[in-house]
Amino acid sequence: MIALLLRRLLIACLLCLFPLAAHALPANRPTPGYARVRIETDMGAITVAVDLKRAPLTSANFMTYVDDGRFDGTTFYRAARRKAMPTMGLIQGGIDMNARRALPPVRHEPTSITGLRHLDATISMARPDRPNSAMGNFFITIGPTPNMDARGGHIGYAAFGHVVAGMDVVKRILAVPTAGGQGAMRGQMIIKPVTIRRAVRLDGKAKPTPGLKPWLLGLNRKK
Repeated sequence: MIALLLRRLLIACLLCLFPLAAHALPANRPTPGYARVRIETDMGAITVAVDLKRAPLTSANFMTYVDDGRFDGTTFYRAARRKAMPTMGLIQGGIDMNARRALPPVRHEPTSITGLRHLDATISMARPDRPNSAMGNFFITIGPTPNMDARGGHIGYAAFGHVVAGMDVVKRILAVPTAGGQGAMRGQMIIKPVTIRRAVRLDGKAKPTPGLKPWLLGLNRKK
């Protein structure tokens, strides 16, 4: 009887620490209001469900990067592990500082407007320390990260979906060796960045931007 009570107490504590994000996630199949993207890396595939209804601007920006192939050949370059609990934190990837792959910055959609939160397995936009500046870099959380949510005068970050498959890959990337970096990223840069081979839309029709793709110019000149 005591063992049963202790087990129930433990479960209750865990539910407080880790909100039921999994119950809020669409299943890994076509779901109205979401578009799935498979991010294929050297360490395996990660599938995310992008919330088209609640974060329309952020989602549209991300999907344009996907449809254009702007993420293809980029990397996960940052693994930020929590000091007290190194199995939790976030991984960050995308175009990094490659201006030839960049689209204009997207208007910020705070969590206080979208209703999305930075729970476990959330995908969100990385940005410089100013509003309306996110472009082609994103991060995925491992464990709830409420300090990324908007609150008071803190605008937070723009969460726009969740991982629906491949969290084992996310966790393996979090665990790779890191070094270097400055400021808040000190010691968090992945020594051998994990290549994103390609990001593929699984739902809906692709809507690539017209015109030349600057990052592809010159790739076939040397043969």
